[in-house]
Amino acid sequence: MRLGIPSETTPGERRVALVPSVVPRITALGADVAVQAGAGASSLIADEAYTAAGVTLVDAPTLFATSGFICKVQPLTLEEVGLLNEGSGVVSYLQPTANLDLIRALVGRRISAFSLDLLPRISRAQSMDVLSSQALVSGYRAVLLAAEQLPKFFPLYMTAAGTVPPAKVLVLGAGVAGLQAIATARRLGANVRAYDVRTAARTEVKSLGATFVELDLEAQEGEGGYAREQSEDFLRRQRELIGKEVASADVVITTAAIPGRKAPVLVTGEMVHQMALGSVIVDLAAETGGNCELSRPGESIDEGGVTIIGVKNLPSSMPLHASFLYSRNIAEFLTLVVKAGEFAPDFDDEIVAGTCVTHGGEVRHAPTRDLLEGGTQ
Repeated sequence: MRLGIPSETTPGERRVALVPSVVPRITALGADVAVQAGAGASSLIADEAYTAAGVTLVDAPTLFATSGFICKVQPLTLEEVGLLNEGSGVVSYLQPTANLDLIRALVGRRISAFSLDLLPRISRAQSMDVLSSQALVSGYRAVLLAAEQLPKFFPLYMTAAGTVPPAKVLVLGAGVAGLQAIATARRLGANVRAYDVRTAARTEVKSLGATFVELDLEAQEGEGGYAREQSEDFLRRQRELIGKEVASADVVITTAAIPGRKAPVLVTGEMVHQMALGSVIVDLAAETGGNCELSRPGESIDEGGVTIIGVKNLPSSMPLHASFLYSRNIAEFLTLVVKAGEFAPDFDDEIVAGTCVTHGGEVRHAPTRDLLEGGTQ
């Protein structure tokens, strides 16, 4: 079987689904690898690096016509689905409930489509967890964005001219992105405080040298280590209590997300207006509704002297290492669906079953199937 790696066509996407150093992991499964010429250019990977790794370079029509399985970062376009061999497979960060027209097209072509954002939260799946690997990049980059915009030093400086106090950074949400933001801000010398609705996050926050913000609220533990969706009453009380923390911070980095749901609003417009001039907010949840009420996806705005950065596809801003991590996730997943060089998914495996969206002309992901049967566009 040939494994195909096409160029990413989504505007602003600079990652590639497979880097040359990971190719041997794929060929060890008995698969031949083809990459669309130029696919790695935005990730600063030359075609020559792929050919040196034993990859065949082809154009897009040839890639789709000769591949039995396609690996991408972003979802396929409808045009690309039309180029697929009927009955072939594809894996990407599909987000199926937000791409129903694409799901219909995949069903029509009897494509076996897998979405790594649906991975079960079990220990065996950690090496395939694209959400975590890419959140690592987002948390790191968020702090660098904030440091660039903040008109202050991050670290403490004691000079002959006087003492410069460290910047005060508040991180809301202590998942992978939040913890990496904490670690990076601490490395830059900031005074870091962090809050999460999960009690388990307290130990992790403190282990990184940050202060855990204690609020008089009940814990909100969800399945698989995620926070569960909070009630509006809980969010209202949370906002009342967190307001003072936001107002006293130089930098606020928000990372709170609930898979498949709109991001909770943690920072209101009123809180923003209470922050000091020059303060910075970096909203990692801007694409899913925003943790900050005023953020706009992909835009940096000035709100009364406070800079609000609504990031969009932040991992793509560091494409080389983001692609490397994504490639490793893909390679691990492929060990479950490629056997002796052939596409042979084992649907008794909970990882394979949990990530499968379409197979054999049917929708296997129940939430997506319910939306389609309900007539949602």
